[in-house]
Amino acid sequence: MFGRGPSRKSDNTKFYEILGVPKTAAPEDLKKAYKKAAIKNHPDKGGDPEKFKELAQAYEVLSDPEKREIYDQYGEDALKEGMGSGGGGHDPFDIFSSFFGSGGSPFGGGPSRGRRQRRGEDVVHPLKVSLEDLYLGTTKKLSLSRKALCSKCNGKGSKSGASMKCGGCQGTGMKVSIRQFGPGMIQQMQHACHDCKGTGETINDRDRCPQCKGEKVVSEKKVLEVAVEKGMQHNQKITFNGQADEAPDTITGDIVFVIQQKEHPKFKRKGDDLFVEHTLSLSEALCGFQFVLTHLDTRQLLIKSNPGEVVKPDSYRAISDEGMPIYQRPFMKGKLYIHFTVEFPETLSPDQTKAIEAVLPKPAKAAMSDMEIDECEETTLHDVNIEDEMRRKAQAQREAYDDDDEEGPGGAQRVQCAQQ
Repeated sequence: MFGRGPSRKSDNTKFYEILGVPKTAAPEDLKKAYKKAAIKNHPDKGGDPEKFKELAQAYEVLSDPEKREIYDQYGEDALKEGMGSGGGGHDPFDIFSSFFGSGGSPFGGGPSRGRRQRRGEDVVHPLKVSLEDLYLGTTKKLSLSRKALCSKCNGKGSKSGASMKCGGCQGTGMKVSIRQFGPGMIQQMQHACHDCKGTGETINDRDRCPQCKGEKVVSEKKVLEVAVEKGMQHNQKITFNGQADEAPDTITGDIVFVIQQKEHPKFKRKGDDLFVEHTLSLSEALCGFQFVLTHLDTRQLLIKSNPGEVVKPDSYRAISDEGMPIYQRPFMKGKLYIHFTVEFPETLSPDQTKAIEAVLPKPAKAAMSDMEIDECEETTLHDVNIEDEMRRKAQAQREAYDDDDEEGPGGAQRVQCAQQ
């Protein structure tokens, strides 16, 4: 992140005035001044909430050596531009709590506001299931590895339960690196403290828990039973609340399974409906058909046409209540659609042609005399793949256009001169 120093030096005394200390104040003096003023202005004691917030903001900046150096040299505007927060990024109640423990109040009667815990990240896993599983419903047992709080030290990391504030980051868990590129030009990068791995605490080597080695968490295997309900959809989520990795002072995140429906060789799904393709011969399309369809639950469905019904190519028929179960209403189902294609014979013999002409309606023809027919020109039909034909013509047109561009605006004139 880059910040440019302001053209004129911005205010660099305000935070000292809020705490009531000189610019030469030592860290201990800052701490005493903040503690005294914060107790006086705490909202639980009827103090001014805005003043309490200003005190926390001032102390947060001046208690951090890097931030204080920037503030003293460039003022509050440099912090806003470089850090993006102006020193106001922390909860004032959290800062106050650091002086009096997690209760956060020296006034007795318990805290009016508890210290906020951060929330751990959710863990997301894809769950591949077949269309049959989504039609019938199923339960899958999955073994997962996760981090759990150490049972021996209750997540403290030490045998005694004690820890020390990290001196490298002053207990914040974060460090700020500063680079100066020129007059008024600074770059600040925030990163986790290497000394404490971002925890803000350190543990004496002799006091480390023998089970977790001071890490506070251990790896464990966990088996989850994932219930895939009838009618669930592709990308639908199944959530196990609070089952993700555990960490001290952290609300445990969730494990989330995302359903990934696998392709089926026969059925296609669209919402609550199912689609299946079926090819008929020309005889079946004209004279009637009958076939057996094995459904997703292995039931045998007899599919047949009505007497005298003609099925046209690329037409659909629907069967009600044979589609997918509707999620959380499994006794209701969508429709099953059958898409028919008709397979025509390649050729017909003369006898077959005459037999078909005898039973099919005669086409309406314009009456023409033999003389009129003799005056017409004979043509020959041949098979063609229309997509390939159009693709070839488009390619030829592009090549011709490119050739015209290469000739340039004077191309036609050059050809005319050459002919002369």
